[in-house]
Amino acid sequence: MSTPDGLPEVILEASGVSAGYHGHPVIHDIGLKLHSGEVAAVIGPNGAGKTTLLLALAGALQPLTGEVRFLGDGRRLPLNRRARQGLGFVADEHSLFGSLSVEENLRVAAGDFQDVFAIFPELRKLEHRPAGLLSGGEQQMLKIARVLAQKPRCMLADEVSIGLSPLLAQRLLSTIRTVADSARIGVLIVEQQIRNAFAIADHVYVLQRGRIVLNGPTQLLRERLDEIESSYLSQT
Repeated sequence: MSTPDGLPEVILEASGVSAGYHGHPVIHDIGLKLHSGEVAAVIGPNGAGKTTLLLALAGALQPLTGEVRFLGDGRRLPLNRRARQGLGFVADEHSLFGSLSVEENLRVAAGDFQDVFAIFPELRKLEHRPAGLLSGGEQQMLKIARVLAQKPRCMLADEVSIGLSPLLAQRLLSTIRTVADSARIGVLIVEQQIRNAFAIADHVYVLQRGRIVLNGPTQLLRERLDEIESSYLSQT
């Protein structure tokens, strides 16, 4: 969707957000915007606060300071309320019902899920298999498919390529790019492999020690890829 002046709609916005655990901030003064049809990537070394940032944006972790606005709504809503508004969250942790089949997992997410079989035809062949018996890559497909079945306005995805072969990682990330373009979903991914992120993202945020130390359009930052890897991603 676009604004009346033709610009992409801002789906998700953070302003001055600090968040953490037991009153101790892990991320500090975060500011970012995600537009419809845009893929943005958050990259950074282990321990930089990437997952904490996603949890705060999703509503699973309430900010200590600052504001998160989803579709213009700045209320501090929990994840389940934001999900009903159209926010999808693909967690790094195991979030599938292992004893339920692929089809049953999709039915739990949405009444009409047939469209996701066109996106992931591999899952149609596995629709009667328990999710707990799927391979790691198949489980990642199913987690993404469950979110997409709900036809979200925005999707936050945490490390969807972790532990996967390069070929399968490319498959999942290119699918995310295609869905963002076709359905005009705003997508924010946390990605450990920087070159994977640069391959699909429109905008990149570099997180270090809980702060955004660099951000910009991918096409501009690509010229600094070696510098980013050596200067920002080798530290905690």
